[in-house]
Formats: sequence, structure tokens, C-alpha cells
Amino acid sequence: MPGTVLLLAASPLGRGRLVDAASVLPVLAAVPPSVLSGADTANVVELADPLEPQAVLTRLRAAAAAPGPLTVYVAGELRLDRRQRLPHLALARTTPATVRYTALPWHWFRDELRLRPAGATTLFLDLRADADTWRVLCAPPAPGRPFPLDCGRDAAVYGRVAPPPARRGVAAPAYMKALATLLRSGRRLPDEELHQRTLARIAPEGAGADLVLAQRGPLPGDPHAAVTAAVRAGRHAEADALAARLEQAAGLAHGPVSEEALHWTEVRADLAMLAGDAARSCRAWMALADTRLAAGQPADAPAVEAAVDRAHHQWGRIDDPVRVGELGVRLVELRSRVPGRREGAVEHVRRRLREVQGRGAMPAGHLRTDPPQGATAVP
Repeated sequence: MPGTVLLLAASPLGRGRLVDAASVLPVLAAVPPSVLSGADTANVVELADPLEPQAVLTRLRAAAAAPGPLTVYVAGELRLDRRQRLPHLALARTTPATVRYTALPWHWFRDELRLRPAGATTLFLDLRADADTWRVLCAPPAPGRPFPLDCGRDAAVYGRVAPPPARRGVAAPAYMKALATLLRSGRRLPDEELHQRTLARIAPEGAGADLVLAQRGPLPGDPHAAVTAAVRAGRHAEADALAARLEQAAGLAHGPVSEEALHWTEVRADLAMLAGDAARSCRAWMALADTRLAAGQPADAPAVEAAVDRAHHQWGRIDDPVRVGELGVRLVELRSRVPGRREGAVEHVRRRLREVQGRGAMPAGHLRTDPPQGATAVP
């Protein structure tokens, strides 16, 4: 099965950029696709200094959906948004004041790669952090919170994060260039050996200051692999039953609203989508968002926004007008509380509900266009 390779090099184009990320692309582009991917053949997608986070998300989502092995190479710089203090990959138009809207939230990598088969995804990262981001990455991990650059438990991740340059100037993506040079030999080494040889080449530059990333893929016997195997074989009911047992076990061991239990709740919502049941998936994502909100998580928390965004997406795939109306009424109230990053989300739901009502598929009294008490509607 052919592989997929995503080459992403991004950094701001104006003053204050930390690294010339795109300078590595000519070196990577000279590597045969089969060597970049480790597969016999591969499709390569290259993104050089992209402008819009949604455009990057579209390419990332398509790469994640492709069958076969996926290898992602990312060179760039990390910035924190001022509102949530979460790491973002800075893009061409990113400035310190516009990180939330012009940069790519790092957790989008984890979110989009979560449905990949276990062991089929590898990321090589060469990142430069600004001072604020570096302090967050080097802080002791908080209990129950993943590492800020977490890419999901089913992906292998190798690379480094370099601290801010000591002096003003634009750094080079030394790790990625050394990696590309090794790959140009035409021989694809095992990932861990390739990573170690790359680190050895840049050792004088890093001088022990870099944050080294080395996460192996899932071990044999991982329950995610069993769920994935059932889905790929078309045994959707079996996959959901297994995920339900794992969800229950995690709830008993860690608590029903623990991240361990909610992870399997997310898996079950995704399994409903893969089984073609958009209504069940929508309902599950909305319930998950309600659970997180009731547990005290803020409306702009990434996990809450992601749950509502996915509920909205699945709702848009429902054809049955009755179910569109039934779930849409709940969704418009939830959207009023969690508007997300894209403007007009609430109005999109209301507009479709009005269309369904106009066709006589739901009683007029069921359509509520005012936000629930305590919520703020988005115009």
C-alpha cells in the first residue's frame, strides 16, 4: 500500500521570526518519496510557509485519512496564544497578537491523527520555541495533563525543540537538514537509528540545550490496535463493544470524568462516524461536550471546542429531517455556549433548522432561536 508524506515548513514572514523553516524543503524535496515514507511508493504533499491554519488543517486531515503509512515532517517555530497559553505552530501571517487566529494549534495534530491505525504514523519535528513557549515546555508536567506537544498515543514522534536563539537572528532548521542529508543517501534507516544519527550530527550546535523528542509507536497488544483491527475488518459493533468495555474499565479505575475514561468516550463517538451513523456520533460528541462543561472545563478549552466542532460536522451529515431537527435544537444551545473559532457557527445551525421547519419536518414550537439562560449568542 502506498505511503503518504506531508512536508510542512512554516514561520512568520515578518520581523521577529526565529527560524527560516522553508530553507529545508529543497533538501527534503531531493529525497526520493519512497525513502521519505519508508514505503515502496508514496504521495508527497509539500506546504511552504502557508498562510491560513484552515488550509493546513485541510491538508493534514486528508493526509491522516489516506490508507497506508503516514510520515509527517514539520519544521517551524512555536508560539503561545495569549488567551489559553497553548502552543501553536506559527504560520506566515502570525504575529504575537494574532497567534490564536493565524497560527495552527498544536493539538490539531493530535486531533486529526487520532483515527490513524496504531503504528502507522511517524512524525519528525524540528521546532524552535519562543521564550514563553520554552518555559511552558520545560515546566514540570501537571498531573492528568498531556505533554503540550502530544501527538497521540498511536504515533511515533522523533525530533527536537530548540530554545530561543541567544542572539537576534534567524536560525536554521539544523535537525531537519541533517535528517534530510542522511535520507539523501537513498537508504531508509529504522526511525530510532535515524533519529540518533541526526542528533549526533547536530550535537555541537545543540550542546545539550535542546528538548529531545523520542516517542515510540504503540506496543503489541495495545487495545487501540484491537479496536482498529475490528473497524478495518468491518466489525463495527465488535469495535464499539470493546471500546465500551474499555471506557467502563477506565471509569472504574480513574473516575467517570477522567481523561482516561473520556478518551474512550471519544473513541466511541469516532466509531459511530466510521460505522456511518452520523446521528449517533453527533449525539455522542454533544454528550461528551456537556460532560466536560459540567466538570468545570471552560467553553474555549480545546477538548470542549473539538467535541462541539465534531458534533456540528456530524450533524451536517445527517439526512433524516426529523433527526436533523431533534439534534439541531440541542446543538444550537450548545453552540451558543461554545461558538468555537469559526464565526457564524450558531447562525449556520439556526439557518438549517429554519429550512427544516419550513419543509414541515418539525413543529414550529420546537425551534428555539434564543440562547439558553446564561449563554451568549454569536451574531
